[in-house]
Amino acid sequence: MRDSASVVIIGGGVVGASVAFHLTERGMTDVVVVDRSSLASGSTGRSAGGVRQQFSTEINCRMSIISVEKLLRFHETTGGEASFVQSGYLFLLSTAEDWALFQRNVALQRSLGIDVELLDPEGAHRHLPPMRTDDLLGATFCPTDGHADPTGVCLGYATAARSRGVEVVAGVTVTGIETQHQRVAAVNTDHGRIATPLVVNAAGPWAAQIAALASVEVPIRPYRRQLYYAERPPEIPATAPMVVEFASSMYFRPEGPGLLLGMTDRSEPSSFNVNTDDAFLAMLVERAVRRVPRFEQVELIRGWAGLYDVTPDANPIIGAVGDLEGFVMAAGFSGHGFMHSPATGQLVAELITDGHTTTLDITPFSAARFASGEISVERNVI
Repeated sequence: MRDSASVVIIGGGVVGASVAFHLTERGMTDVVVVDRSSLASGSTGRSAGGVRQQFSTEINCRMSIISVEKLLRFHETTGGEASFVQSGYLFLLSTAEDWALFQRNVALQRSLGIDVELLDPEGAHRHLPPMRTDDLLGATFCPTDGHADPTGVCLGYATAARSRGVEVVAGVTVTGIETQHQRVAAVNTDHGRIATPLVVNAAGPWAAQIAALASVEVPIRPYRRQLYYAERPPEIPATAPMVVEFASSMYFRPEGPGLLLGMTDRSEPSSFNVNTDDAFLAMLVERAVRRVPRFEQVELIRGWAGLYDVTPDANPIIGAVGDLEGFVMAAGFSGHGFMHSPATGQLVAELITDGHTTTLDITPFSAARFASGEISVERNVI
């Protein structure tokens, strides 16, 4: 491992790998990526892989537009495989409040050029006939949403970055961040010291712990999200969209020959727990069968859990924090880190090489928003 670098990226998930790749696109290759385990072994490898443009804030919509474009050109630019399938996202709305919110969302999304449909219950049913829709007020559908392979995207970015000179080191634990005169001086690890003037904290659910090593406080907390892989009944085609029951957060989509099922337990406290439990599974199955009765006969094959890195407004922290020079955050994505990782890599690379971003104004993602109260909550999170 190098003993010095122009940039050290902490976190070998898809965000860190994207930052490394996009730095090389701008001519910066004296970069080290460190991860305490292996690439894509954390939240990235446990993600459901959803990619959507249906958000409630303009900046998140724009992050998605950029990321979708990059995923469509992923092989061309990196040589890797994103396996991006644009099968669409279908949001099911069953309460007056949610239906009103999504009608406002669609107006915003359309104004930005995103092709989104407002559907009545019958229109939603036509997308997936085995599904009950009699309790719905409406639905939204975006055909250019879909899903991709988080591990493939992470490895594609990392491999391309490595081929251009970036050092990617697995099995290295960061133990400290040295500062001198209010700026970053080095990263200490259990494999040695790396002198550096700039650190990118892309540690996802562990980002607050990494920030604390530099005496920086950020409001990012880890929350468990469980999902399951099951057999897919023939009534659910491989081309079916990602279906999200917004009121409960239950979702499902095809995954190869099978089906992914998941949901958020909004009552669960913050933790680093990545075990699955039977009580959650029972709750998930009840919701899934209520929406698609045919699911009662499917066989569950396996389950796993990952972690969301959640902020109070469900938006990430991207950029400098406080008065410490050379410390850049890229974490707190609250469940949309994978789908926004292509855009995030570009924005952070611009920030590092130019001193500011040009693609988007990332002021809404500044850590200072929490002290000033100038926040815009992202409402479309699951």
